[in-house]
Amino acid sequence: MPPHGETSGRTLARSASLAGAATLASRILGLVRDQVLAAFFGASDEMDAFIVAFRIPNLVRDLFAEGAMSAAFVPTFTRELTTRGKDDAWRLGSNVLNALLVVTGVLVTLGIIFARPIVSAYAGSYAAVPGKLELTIELTRLMLPFLTLAAIAAAIMGMLNSLHHFFVPALSPATFNVATIVCVLVLAPLMPAAHVPRIMAVAIGAIVGGAAQIAMQWRPLAREGFRYSGSLNFHDPALTRVLVLMGPGTIGLAATQVNLFINTLLATSQGTGAVSWLQYAFRLMYFPIGLFGVSIATAVLPAVSRHAAVNDSAAMRGTVARGLRLMLMLNVPATLGLLVLATPIVRLLFERGHFSPADTAATATALRWYAVGLVGYSAARIVSPVFYALGKSRVPVMVSVTSIATNIAASLALVRAMGFAGLALGTSIAAIGNGGALLWMLRRHLGGIEGRATFLAAVKIGVAALVMAAVAATVSRYSVAVVEGTSTAAQAVRLAGAIGCALAALAACAKLLHIEEFTEALGGLSSARDTI
Repeated sequence: MPPHGETSGRTLARSASLAGAATLASRILGLVRDQVLAAFFGASDEMDAFIVAFRIPNLVRDLFAEGAMSAAFVPTFTRELTTRGKDDAWRLGSNVLNALLVVTGVLVTLGIIFARPIVSAYAGSYAAVPGKLELTIELTRLMLPFLTLAAIAAAIMGMLNSLHHFFVPALSPATFNVATIVCVLVLAPLMPAAHVPRIMAVAIGAIVGGAAQIAMQWRPLAREGFRYSGSLNFHDPALTRVLVLMGPGTIGLAATQVNLFINTLLATSQGTGAVSWLQYAFRLMYFPIGLFGVSIATAVLPAVSRHAAVNDSAAMRGTVARGLRLMLMLNVPATLGLLVLATPIVRLLFERGHFSPADTAATATALRWYAVGLVGYSAARIVSPVFYALGKSRVPVMVSVTSIATNIAASLALVRAMGFAGLALGTSIAAIGNGGALLWMLRRHLGGIEGRATFLAAVKIGVAALVMAAVAATVSRYSVAVVEGTSTAAQAVRLAGAIGCALAALAACAKLLHIEEFTEALGGLSSARDTI
């Protein structure tokens, strides 16, 4: 029988791989969605308006729904499930769903009523472009109900993750991307005939996609025995615990989304296209975060919550440390890969239709600066929820507030020197500080996180990733002479060749350096494939 640590490592890698496989499908569809949006709208005033309008309900969703669900609901639901059984857990689940319906319903109503002053405060410079501010306000009102739909979907996802269901919840966001793509392709060409801006088709797709995320997850939850109850009992101690943790949970996980919100606010003054360039770049950078950082965090949190419920500190340390090492194995190479291949990636994915070579250059620049903070983003996603499982909610709150202040100061300084690209770098600086501070504090609270093993793994992974990046840059540079032309097929062959050679170099280095996390990642992928 393998040692306990090895078994746990393989289990964690398998759970993360299940979530990662589904997230990969969703992220690929997300890239297709962004390609469709780029081809239809480019970096136009319409696209700028949509991004700002969607950022408002999406920010509240990320903070209040998904962030709070991870920080407050999952540990509490897991505790109920572990110590009291499914009936009490189901009762808590219904209570949380009903509370979310009430609270988000009030927020949506207020948002629709006060959309004009909210948008004007956020993107007042849009008033300088005729019709741009009014379009943003209309889009905001139309998309605000997405907040309620996403909150319910996030709560269902939390329940399923606690029950060891990772694939379907991680795949459910794919329905949002599919709905958006279909609505753009089908409805956008019809909008002018109805005297409606084409971008409204994207807003309709967002609402349809939000509803589809709920529908996709409801069936597996029902198969586990969940039956929805319309009652809302605010005296339920478990619900009280969730609500008490939601405030700190929202603030503690707020840094990334608030920083992105601030970026968008500052970018509205940088002229047409700046908001869109940053959005396209952040979406590309968020691909490895979602695929690796969020997937690992999704697998780590229920496991840590179960260990916390029985006060098993050693198991918690091991689970967190293995999650961090696995994240480094995946995200350090991803960071260097984005740095050296940003331009060919953006050109292949987006440069067509209304998306010009100038848009490619600007988006690639933003992508490189965002990629600098990739490990920081992912570390925070893994570590921050652990504090809530430990009942130490004040720690991530303090760190998050400090990170937001750092981002504001850095972004204000850098945007003057670097323009819109400085906003991406400022966010990365804040992300690195956020992740680093959380790791330092968690190390103190857990009595260590296997620091020596983690440091050694990080050094090995760094060496392997540098070799990989050198190979990627070399192949990308010289492949132009081998595969000539600017067609999509030629670009795809050159990029695939660079990535393929880089991955081969990474695998060879991992074998030579005996990087165990590389083997765990491959083993997890194999197990996930067999399960699927």
